[in-house]
Amino acid sequence: MTRSSSDWVSEGSGQWRRSKTQQTRGLNHNRHPLLKNVFKGAALQITLMPEHPLGQAYQRLLTTTKPNLARLTIARRLAAAVLAMWKNEKDYEPAKHLM
Repeated sequence: MTRSSSDWVSEGSGQWRRSKTQQTRGLNHNRHPLLKNVFKGAALQITLMPEHPLGQAYQRLLTTTKPNLARLTIARRLAAAVLAMWKNEKDYEPAKHLM
């Protein structure tokens, strides 16, 4: 949930216009809840594996972001890797996640 206290901005001539608001994070209405749970569960398991490159990326993310957003980032990276593997018909290579 995103909350805002500045939804309107004065244009200087006495008129007000709606300001751009930040969009919420997450999936849209065309989501697939089972796949969402799969990737969230996989991201949770990765966070428990400090020797895995994505586990190390998670630890780095924790220095600047909240844990739930860091897990979301890892889940998105996993989803992107799975999509790339599927499209290119290649095997998983953890070394590609090294930064």
